[in-house]
Amino acid sequence: MSAPFARLSLAAALLAGTALSANAEPVFNRIASFPVYQNLPADKQGTETVAEIIAASEDGNLLVYTDSPQAGVGFVDITDPAAPKPAGFLALGGEPTSVKVAGGNAFVGVVTSESFTAPSGHLATVDLAGRTVTATCDLGGQPDAVAFSPAKDFLAVAIENERDEEVNDAAIPQMPAGFLVIVPVANGVADCAALKKVELTGLAEIAPEDPEPEFVSVNSQGKIVVTLQENNHIVIVDGATGTVETHFSAGTVDLAGIDVEKDGKIDLSGAMEGVRREPDSVIWVDDTRFVTANEGDWKGGSRGFTIFNADGTVSYESGASFEHEIVSLGHYPDKRNKKGVEPEGAEVGTFGDDRLIFVASERGSLVGVYRDTGAEPELLQMLPAGIGPEGLLALPARDLLVVANETDLVEDGGVRTHVTLFARAEGAAAYPTIRSANVAGTPPIAWGALSGLAADPAEAGKLYAVTDSFYSAAPRILTIDATQKPALIVAETLVTRDGAAAEKLDLEGIAADGQGGFWLASEGDAKKEVPHALLRVDAAGAVVEEIALPAELAEHQERFGYEGVTVVGEGDAATVWLAVQREWKDDPKGMVKLLAYTPATKSWGAVHYPLDAAGKGWVGLSEITSIGNGQVIIIERDNQIGDAAELKKLYRVDLSAVTPAALGGELPVVAKTLERDLMPDLAAHNGYILDKVEGFTVDAAGDAFFVTDNDGIDGSNGETLFVGIGKLQATN
Repeated sequence: MSAPFARLSLAAALLAGTALSANAEPVFNRIASFPVYQNLPADKQGTETVAEIIAASEDGNLLVYTDSPQAGVGFVDITDPAAPKPAGFLALGGEPTSVKVAGGNAFVGVVTSESFTAPSGHLATVDLAGRTVTATCDLGGQPDAVAFSPAKDFLAVAIENERDEEVNDAAIPQMPAGFLVIVPVANGVADCAALKKVELTGLAEIAPEDPEPEFVSVNSQGKIVVTLQENNHIVIVDGATGTVETHFSAGTVDLAGIDVEKDGKIDLSGAMEGVRREPDSVIWVDDTRFVTANEGDWKGGSRGFTIFNADGTVSYESGASFEHEIVSLGHYPDKRNKKGVEPEGAEVGTFGDDRLIFVASERGSLVGVYRDTGAEPELLQMLPAGIGPEGLLALPARDLLVVANETDLVEDGGVRTHVTLFARAEGAAAYPTIRSANVAGTPPIAWGALSGLAADPAEAGKLYAVTDSFYSAAPRILTIDATQKPALIVAETLVTRDGAAAEKLDLEGIAADGQGGFWLASEGDAKKEVPHALLRVDAAGAVVEEIALPAELAEHQERFGYEGVTVVGEGDAATVWLAVQREWKDDPKGMVKLLAYTPATKSWGAVHYPLDAAGKGWVGLSEITSIGNGQVIIIERDNQIGDAAELKKLYRVDLSAVTPAALGGELPVVAKTLERDLMPDLAAHNGYILDKVEGFTVDAAGDAFFVTDNDGIDGSNGETLFVGIGKLQATN
């Protein structure tokens, strides 16, 4: 291993940032996730819907979110924030981009453009009680962000007039130019006749003739800060007069210790110099400082956030630190190496004595919670959002944080868009449940896609996991200290063949081999020329034996193969058992194989395992784990996620009661007994139900654990649940 297990206490003590101590400081925990498709009529609930920007009524009981695909705004009743309810939908006849609330009205920027070269839009006033549009105000272009002054006496609207990304490699200038609009508001009514248009041309060094305002925020002095994202520029405007007071470049960042290649592994040895910040969201921290989330939409991507002073000097730059924390939590999106985790949303709120800064990672699907110190902010927590968090809303009066998530995977059969609610109270942080150490000056162990789990035979709390084909260039065995909360990944071992990283592996199962090494199960994929294989590796991860499918199985193989491996018995009597996920060509419907390989004789046998009936999708196996006395625990699950998920179970099977039959003939069928329904365990985390429960083990002290696979953040919010479920032992 690359680091000894004894390092645990030191690593735990040095963990950077997250709220891990058992003190009485308040923390945020997720209390509910609302799938926004529930606001649509039944016949439209299968269509794409998102929640992008979100606001709340002044009493904090009603949320309003923008839904671009459905061309309207949705409403969520959070009178009881732990039980949000659908509260209706209002079509607006255009694409809503932002929403703010004053009094009994919501003010929504609505895009009605016919084309990129003929942008148009208006400000819609929506009566919250009646769910009707009571007025519109022509804005003369395509609105993006909308912000109120703290006194609610005017609105600032960024008119982006965005570029066509299919033209000239998405480069600017692309006319017409964007600008800023200031709309006076009195008693909750917009005075459209008195609106001011503020020109922003001639300011930026990059395409000065084509400013593209992205986001706006207003401080208590009525100063409007505007980000020009593609121009990599920031402008401050006096809200009372519409005068540009100052402007400056958003600047660049030099980054070290980052992943820069899309190569199937997370390698934090890369660097990038002079990376444009290209900020997206901006919000005042106080009257003299503001924070930007630096998404980098065109040439940029500094992977972090910056706190600027109002004169343009930098008060704090996160550099790679925000991304490193995301890596340590298993949320790093390897397919987004140019821009990394893409910070996009930002929010500030004062909770008790703490002024908190919230930064959302669009690609990492996490929200960082920082305490403002006036200098370097203090990282308190990282919160799991839905996929693609965009809008953040702090509601200090109710001790709530609301996150709107814009990605809907309905067309791929994936998870839907959610609005996620977090409550702040004294207690312990529920997330993360597993992480690697993040010590300043040392790159964290990168991980994700945990697909198999095994226990050290001798040391309680010492576990091992494998990463699957998402990290095909670097298949690894990870060492976990499960006595920590959260569980701590303390070491990584590369699986090698002839001294190099082993190729063509999709590791799905791991078991101790009784000789200091491991048995590994690799799932095959004929289309990718990846064979189904059983491997034995030594303690250093080197492959010492590789066992292919026997001929009797090879001709019947399917894509969904080995999903777990375990060892029953010892010495020459030891049998390596493998769980096959789904039916192969020679299996009756509803029956899958448990394969038995005897190393002493190099012989194969099998039994059939009866699957529960499938509802939506399919049902298959994800793990097999010996618990002694010839008994094993099987993970059986469907492939459904969120509201569609129905079956995630542990079954106990007594393999000593059956004799494996030779391959090619009729197989005996094992009996199974329900050990535990995992749906309540998954639901207890108050997010959507995760689909891939893929690892299970029982440690040397008899404590049982399961873990979910986050698919390497591909079509996932990156969340990994590592859950201890108490003692479990074999029966006599």
